[in-house]
Amino acid sequence: MTKQSTLAVVIMAAGKGTRMKDSSRAKVMYELDGKPMIHYVLHLAGELKASRVIPIVGYQKETVEHYVKMYFPSAQCVTQEQQLGTGHAVMQTESALADFFGSVLVLSGDVPLLRHKTIDQLVDYHRKKKVVATILTAELDDPAGYGRIIRNADHSVKKIVEHKDASPEELLVREINSGIYVYEKEKLFDGLKHISPHNVQNEFYLTDVFEYFWRHHWVVSALMAPHPDEIRGVNTVEQLSEAKNALDRIDW
Repeated sequence: MTKQSTLAVVIMAAGKGTRMKDSSRAKVMYELDGKPMIHYVLHLAGELKASRVIPIVGYQKETVEHYVKMYFPSAQCVTQEQQLGTGHAVMQTESALADFFGSVLVLSGDVPLLRHKTIDQLVDYHRKKKVVATILTAELDDPAGYGRIIRNADHSVKKIVEHKDASPEELLVREINSGIYVYEKEKLFDGLKHISPHNVQNEFYLTDVFEYFWRHHWVVSALMAPHPDEIRGVNTVEQLSEAKNALDRIDW
């Protein structure tokens, strides 16, 4: 069995983009250098030659689905009817992945600058480590506002601590969570069954799956992206402009 045949790519693309200036458009359809942001993520999935590509659509889903089918006909869109968090989004892929066994790569449709070689390294690293999940991280000069990656002595991940919850010592850590993950499929959906929306936002967070893993003493690893620009998420028009500048800087 080839590496590609045991890889599924899930793309979170259901968001409205309330902080963008035109809320009539799905966030992933905002253009970067003349192409919708989701174009870059679908292109990456194609380069990875994954056996399954599953975009999760929601807001303005007809427009997003139309673009996906036009650009990537083999992709199978699933719908997140209510925006109840990242964990809830991935829950919607369970039926589509019912007969799939292997690794599930979770990408975000608003993180368009990831390079093929970086994600290839991430998937390879995950498999060599034989762990339940691997997190793509980055080291930032100014990590303020980001969740910090706290590692064990053996370099596995001990916890992800949000900025507001971090101790003074943890705030000195510059390695941050990118929100890009590889999971073993069975463990992912096992974990999703045990998370809850008991938080301020009343949402199911995908990161809560890691807490379930750690309670069971399952090892989570992390690999740092070589270029922090790769993990840039786009939530505002200003960040879209910054992404365009970064696109010109990254060695593709």
